[in-house]
Amino acid sequence: MAGIGFALRKLARRDDLIGVLQGYAHAAVISSGPWLFTILSLGTLSILSQDLTALDELVRFRVIVIYNFAFSVVLTGPVVLVATRFLADAIYCRTVALAPGLLLAGLGLTYGITLATAVPFYLFATTLEPLEKAAAIIDFALVAGIWTVSIFLSALKDFVAITVAFAVGMVVALGGGVALAPWGTVGMLGGFSLGLALIKFGLIARILAEYPHQVTRLHALLASFGRFWDLALIGLVSQMAIWVDKWVMWSVPEREMVAGAMAVYPAYDSAMFVAYLTIVPALTIFTVNVETHFFENYQKFYKDIQGHANYDGIISNHRQIIRAVLDSIRRLIILQGAISASCIFLAPQIIGLFRLNYLQVGMFRFGVLGAFFHTLFLFATVLMAYFDLRRRNLFLQLVFLALNFGATSLFAALGFPWYGYGYFLASLVAFSVAYLVAADALARLPYLAFIGNNPSVH
Repeated sequence: MAGIGFALRKLARRDDLIGVLQGYAHAAVISSGPWLFTILSLGTLSILSQDLTALDELVRFRVIVIYNFAFSVVLTGPVVLVATRFLADAIYCRTVALAPGLLLAGLGLTYGITLATAVPFYLFATTLEPLEKAAAIIDFALVAGIWTVSIFLSALKDFVAITVAFAVGMVVALGGGVALAPWGTVGMLGGFSLGLALIKFGLIARILAEYPHQVTRLHALLASFGRFWDLALIGLVSQMAIWVDKWVMWSVPEREMVAGAMAVYPAYDSAMFVAYLTIVPALTIFTVNVETHFFENYQKFYKDIQGHANYDGIISNHRQIIRAVLDSIRRLIILQGAISASCIFLAPQIIGLFRLNYLQVGMFRFGVLGAFFHTLFLFATVLMAYFDLRRRNLFLQLVFLALNFGATSLFAALGFPWYGYGYFLASLVAFSVAYLVAADALARLPYLAFIGNNPSVH
């Protein structure tokens, strides 16, 4: 859904610097809001609180947030992707009255997932104190809820309200976490969760204001899982593919065990999280310029077909889509390539800025390289989503999952000097495969439009 991207593009094209900065700032929040909030808040809160609480309390807080972030995004992946398709179809068919029901149904499924996974894990698998367990479960539910609510972000028109919600939430999370740090893990989780709650309920309020309809057809989302089972699998596998290298690295000899059941390797995790920050500018440009430019040509192609365009018109529109895709990928390669190269050269300074260990420089550099190819891989899978090639998309996600697991396991066994190679090679090979699949689909788009994806033919 490229809807909000057009409003942001209009803002960014104003004849003043403020408009440009506002447009791209809003786009950064919309494209990466929950992820940016978690990484920046967690890192800043860890630095500010290190003199206010015991080290073991701070470690437990960080690990709980990482676990909640990682497993909530994976477990809610199927709900998010199926609900996104449901919302996109509703907007296209002008049946947005279903949006409030979709929101509540999605949150209901999310809380069901929380009860089935986070509750037994924290209650029975960890050795946390009772209040810590309760705080961890609440935090998991809030994070998972934000992933679900975020499906509406690209469909909302009030991008200012979205940015304000995340900004206020981050300030409250930092202030509350620091203020309550003397109370240890429970206090920091309480402050952090308060910021999450403000974001979540602020976004829900904005969504209900945007779609002021009665709650109806709560069962419709569940019915969509049967129709879009492949999308549900894509949502699960794609998130697993992103996180599987961290899970593998949580088994290396240098790992740490926290609260009995939570294994982490902080050196790898922190290096990769900082490396992921390098793709925020590319995601921002994608939201404002790339997706909107492609969508205009994509929409014209299918609209003209519905209007019974002749062969020459269809071929002309097809060529326009190809030109738009090539232009977009060239922009992404230039932008992300420049950012990645700069971060690789300045790796020691960046590691020092984030107060990491200089032994992490190698992992960070390979993380940046991996993030570069991962960004291009994501672009290719977005094309598959637009062309509704769900089976091909699922194939690509399975390839990336297998590569990231296999390569990371291989290099993890070789020892510390090789840490980070796996993610980089997996991203490189996965993008190469995705490029071939996307290029084939793009070249055969008229065939797919009339035959391959035509329900009446099947």
